[in-house]
Amino acid sequence: MIQTDFLVIGSGIAGLSYALKVAQHNPDKKILVITKTQADETNTKYAQGGIAGVTDLEHDSYEKHIQDTLIAGDGLCNPKTVEIVVKEGPERINEIIEWGTQFDKDPDGDYKLGREGGHSEFRILHHKDVTGKEIERALLETVARQKNIEFVKHCFVVDIITQHHLGYLITKSTPDIECYGVYALDLHTQKIIKILSRITLFATGGNGQVYRTTTNPKIATGDGVAMVYRAKGRIENMEFIQFHPTALYEPGISPSFLITEAVRGDGGILRNKNGEAFMEKYDERKDLAPRDIVARAIDSEMKKEGVENIYLDCRHMNIEKFIEHFPNIYEKCKSIGIDVAKNMIPVAPAAHYSCGGIKTDEFGRTSIKNLYACGECSSTGLHGANRLASNSLLEALVFSHRCYLDAVRVVADISFNENVPDWNAEGTTQPREMILITQSIKELQLLMSDYVGIVRTNVRLQRAMKRLDILHEEIENLYETTAVSPQLAEARNLITVGYLIVRSAQFRKESRGLHFNTDYPFKSELLQNIVL
Repeated sequence: MIQTDFLVIGSGIAGLSYALKVAQHNPDKKILVITKTQADETNTKYAQGGIAGVTDLEHDSYEKHIQDTLIAGDGLCNPKTVEIVVKEGPERINEIIEWGTQFDKDPDGDYKLGREGGHSEFRILHHKDVTGKEIERALLETVARQKNIEFVKHCFVVDIITQHHLGYLITKSTPDIECYGVYALDLHTQKIIKILSRITLFATGGNGQVYRTTTNPKIATGDGVAMVYRAKGRIENMEFIQFHPTALYEPGISPSFLITEAVRGDGGILRNKNGEAFMEKYDERKDLAPRDIVARAIDSEMKKEGVENIYLDCRHMNIEKFIEHFPNIYEKCKSIGIDVAKNMIPVAPAAHYSCGGIKTDEFGRTSIKNLYACGECSSTGLHGANRLASNSLLEALVFSHRCYLDAVRVVADISFNENVPDWNAEGTTQPREMILITQSIKELQLLMSDYVGIVRTNVRLQRAMKRLDILHEEIENLYETTAVSPQLAEARNLITVGYLIVRSAQFRKESRGLHFNTDYPFKSELLQNIVL
């Protein structure tokens, strides 16, 4: 058994910035950060474009950023949350700069600001085309200097500990469900350990691996969302899965390499297989329309022509500036025989970001007491039906700070629950056929991609749900009889997340933002969030 004052699940921008602030505020308290693999293997690390923030008040304003966010969110953003994030964001950005994050500057020493789809002004701070990696580096180096932060790597959290584990019947309507910590699988010893905590933060990232094609790393299996749902916590707006319009098209390669939206912000043009620029047919903002519109436009063009990709044309752009701003993209394209100065880049949409997740309030508190959530696994009300580009890192910083403010206020009043039993693996055996697990994941990814993608129908959703019911039954039977492994736990979580996406999509009887159902092609006048 392990006891810790503050438990952090996840080591991306949300988890690390929270852990750092809590540690500095409470030097006498213990902070434990758990990560599935290496500390830097997070969704944050793969964020290319940058972080949005109003830092140039001469040309930009909070109101413009707020309006851009609300427009992209298609009526479902929480206006209060949007105002909080936009107005508190610049101060949070200054903090990570103080911690060593280096954003690109021009020769005069001013920050170079980029522009992406849905933004009315240039406001994206970036570090070439590896912004997330730079932020992760700076945070890890700063966290390493805090003596009261301990990392546990290669440790897989299996479930949240609540009153359920004390023998009580817990349902969605049970008041005051409490989090006492987690059960976690130590991958070195293959033993389940009990970790008790006063305060727990879920910063577990996204769920892109529920789809066959995604820009998310292999670890993005929706663990936090699935665990909170099983613990009878509230989950919101899972139907809104953002497909990034421009992932590099490489058949059979997973995860997909991201071609950041900033390339279009700098002048890149989307063209169909005949070389025609087509975005003006779909939106007056052309290539800089919000992601939901661009992704559907690309999907439409591919289906019209019966092809699996379209092209991003950068041949007219200044190649020296391209290499300076996008060195990672340039080298990746070059490695597969594409010279961006001479060749168009083959691209196709890929699952990229979950706008829904664990429902929280304005301080990151979930419906389960002593459990907070921030980052991609959470649903704060910022993104609504569609996330505005480069708002995700900003949201993570603002809400990790707000989680920290509330957590340090209440931690002294929370005691450890000493009655929590050890993990009971009685009656389970080692898996005899891993194919039963791996094949379930493949089936899930295939049905989600084919039936619950950019464009949906009622029949597709019904088919997906029927197959999910079978997969759920099979994986739960395995879970009851088989010793826990990361593969089994991830399969279970992915199937749960798939169910939540499909169920939420079935409840939404309209097309809005990232959810487009051809049986309900128009928006409803009733604005509502789908809470499960």
